[in-house]
Amino acid sequence: MEGSEEFMKYRSPLVSRYASKEMAYNFSDMKKFTAWRKLWIYLAKAEKALGLPISDAQIVEMESHAEDIDFAMAAEEERKLRHDVMAHVHTFAHCCPAAAPIIHLGATSCYVGDNTDLIMLRDGFDILLPKLARVIDRLANFAEKYADLPTLGFTHYQPAQLTTVGKRACLWLQDLAMDMRNLQRARDDLRFRGVKGTTGTQASFLQLFQGDHDKVEELDRLVTEMAGFKKSYLVTGQTYSRKVDVDSLSTLASLGATVHKICTDIRLLANLKEIEEPFEKEQIGSSAMPYKRNPMRAERCCSLARHLVALLANPLQTASVQWLERTLDDSANRRISLPESFLTADIILSTLQNITEGLVVYPKVIERHIRQELPFMATENIIMAMVKAGGNRQDCHEKIRVLSQLAGAVVKQEGGDNDLLARVQADPYFTPILGQLDAVLDPTTFVGRAPQQVSRFLSEEVRPLLEPYKAKMDVKIELEL
Repeated sequence: MEGSEEFMKYRSPLVSRYASKEMAYNFSDMKKFTAWRKLWIYLAKAEKALGLPISDAQIVEMESHAEDIDFAMAAEEERKLRHDVMAHVHTFAHCCPAAAPIIHLGATSCYVGDNTDLIMLRDGFDILLPKLARVIDRLANFAEKYADLPTLGFTHYQPAQLTTVGKRACLWLQDLAMDMRNLQRARDDLRFRGVKGTTGTQASFLQLFQGDHDKVEELDRLVTEMAGFKKSYLVTGQTYSRKVDVDSLSTLASLGATVHKICTDIRLLANLKEIEEPFEKEQIGSSAMPYKRNPMRAERCCSLARHLVALLANPLQTASVQWLERTLDDSANRRISLPESFLTADIILSTLQNITEGLVVYPKVIERHIRQELPFMATENIIMAMVKAGGNRQDCHEKIRVLSQLAGAVVKQEGGDNDLLARVQADPYFTPILGQLDAVLDPTTFVGRAPQQVSRFLSEEVRPLLEPYKAKMDVKIELEL
């Protein structure tokens, strides 16, 4: 059947099902091999500027063919030569006959391979950072809106003291803000491999420039600048240190852990019917149970975040087994682990942005859950009120203990509602404080400084973090699947 060939072989769902166009392009063959050609052009320009016999015509010829890559020819050359870089040198030389003698002059394969990887890592971070900023922005708006709404806190997933819906969102935001700083730091720490030669000694370039060390240093600086980097690594082996990959991917794995926690919380709250992710009018939750509203986007985030966290094992092991100046057992692994980490992070941020743009809160359900638990939590306040009214603390404690156990039995053994408040109201002992019970049981008096903490946290730590990304805030995410 025409056009069915693509369905006859494995396609990564990261690209075919989930990833954004910009991140899929960032790790594409087109981006990779045009970057190689640009790097050969930068090298030739810098070598020419420093006095090597390279003509303007050769540079112009290379520049005019920077993007018209004959992938079929490159594949055929690689089949013959068993070397991807030389295959592309030959392919480039074929359409640049005048420049052919000076393409890749003095360079090793890692000149194009590693420098392109660093460009892709940098550009990958530049795609992720605005997406993370938008997630933080949406959650900050959510936290601000619900800063005062009391809700049951949970420790051990058991009802604990009250917090607010907004304060809980700030727990998520704090982790995301740490990820923001980590990603920015990892991006800013990236340097260029530059022009270092086969074992990192720059020997071939020293030979080209007849022993002139200053020109070799200037060559490195010029190419680094043309590629858009402020610095290059002063020492490399044949490759840049694979700890750079560890630094980059560890920040993404840490982001994965954050997103997994946030989306797990959303899934738990969806079960309680307190908060739900957005749900389309025609969306089907279950093929068998028409009433279901499964948190499928949060589940997708958790599923992919797990993959993102697991990917960190690859660069850690790769960095630890790079023998001496380098060994090639990093190559196949990095072709998978580097793109997959960025693609996966990209998908979970897009999905989480979509979730946070449409989170649904059910205040009446939240209020009902508070009513079921608050009488137990308010027992200390009831005791204090009775003591102020002249009662004995120990007597009151015993009364409350007995009534609490009876109410607990109704809830747990009979499946009824918490009736502790009714029992307190019906017991003549508590007559002196009946008029105070509504005030004693007001949920807003149980949230401590949660609203104030939300306000201060958003103004001091969250909003300033978003300032550099203000121009990119308006993008909304519509999920295709």
